[in-house]
Amino acid sequence: MNYNKKTVYDADVKGKKVLLRCDFNVPQNKETGEITSDKRIVAAIPTIKYLLEQGAAVIACSHLGKPKGEWKTKLTLAPVAKRLSQLLGQDVIFAADIIGEDAQAKAAALQPGQIMLLENLRFDIREEKNGADFAKALADMADIFVSDAFGTVHRAHASTAGVAAYLPAYSGLLVDKELSIMGKALDDPKRPFVAVLGGAKVSDKINVINNLLEKADTIIIGGGMAYTFKKAQGYEIGNSLLEADRIDYAKDMIAKAEAKGVKFLLPVDNFCASEFSADAEPVLCEGDIPAELMGMDIGPKTVELFANAVKGAGTIVWNGPMGVFEFDRFAAGTKAMAQALAESGAITIVGGGDSAAAVEKLGYADKITHISTGGGASLEFLEGKELPGVACLLDK
Repeated sequence: MNYNKKTVYDADVKGKKVLLRCDFNVPQNKETGEITSDKRIVAAIPTIKYLLEQGAAVIACSHLGKPKGEWKTKLTLAPVAKRLSQLLGQDVIFAADIIGEDAQAKAAALQPGQIMLLENLRFDIREEKNGADFAKALADMADIFVSDAFGTVHRAHASTAGVAAYLPAYSGLLVDKELSIMGKALDDPKRPFVAVLGGAKVSDKINVINNLLEKADTIIIGGGMAYTFKKAQGYEIGNSLLEADRIDYAKDMIAKAEAKGVKFLLPVDNFCASEFSADAEPVLCEGDIPAELMGMDIGPKTVELFANAVKGAGTIVWNGPMGVFEFDRFAAGTKAMAQALAESGAITIVGGGDSAAAVEKLGYADKITHISTGGGASLEFLEGKELPGVACLLDK
């Protein structure tokens, strides 16, 4: 897939209306509706400011939550418009609908240097179905499309891919950063290239492992998914997470890594517990795990093994925690991995989702080269899949 896409810097936006797809899917307090983290709004500011400074009129749009085509007051983007106004220091005009009379009238009246925000795209069922009529109605309000919501580029929705059939499509600064850093890491990594994969399930990472076996020098496997691999090696894993239907796949991957000369590292010890609970007492197990216990985190010997493997790396990509890091007693492995990345001196890329949350929570975010803003999107990126919201952008 070609990651070398035209950006807002390549577009002549002066006097033009720009439909800007943002990711304003912010967390909110369920009772009050108050935004609990504005990180995603802040992330969009550089692109918005650039467009406004260049004399564009910006029609911003986003989804929020999963209303499934229903109009849900709790999922209105009105609080986002308010917060965006504060961050930009200028009024953000809010449309009471998406492609209806209010949105169309406000878009038509919008002047260069002004910005408006459409109501939640997913209030219309045609957004997620990539309805051509809905995409065209969005496009009809603007002259240019700019995609700056990396968290949604793996979806072929009307506002992420459909509109590009009717408008010249460019990447925003956030999407461009994701494509250039992650694209380079996969296509032309500084070596040695180490991939660290965790999380619960092997099935979630099958395509990632397949793709990275062709590119990486070392693959490290932790988290719940490691126990299926340990079972494939002939170890007893007690009550640990197991995907019995993936054992043959795990054996194949271990053999394939050996044949390709790729180091394939698995845990050598684990902190285990008798129950899946935050209060469970950690028990250190080496080799086999007793029948009554389940693996919950990597042990100290594994931490040392994995930390040594990332020392001297040129590029490290990490996706998925090493254990049940949301339980403090079983967070040490994930914390140690975050620290090892932070101290490695390598180009470090953390995929979105749980591993990004772990790095933020543990205070290492400022020592990581790049933390992806998209969970599902970064995973599909690592799988080598074509992302519809990227494929539709103009090539350089």
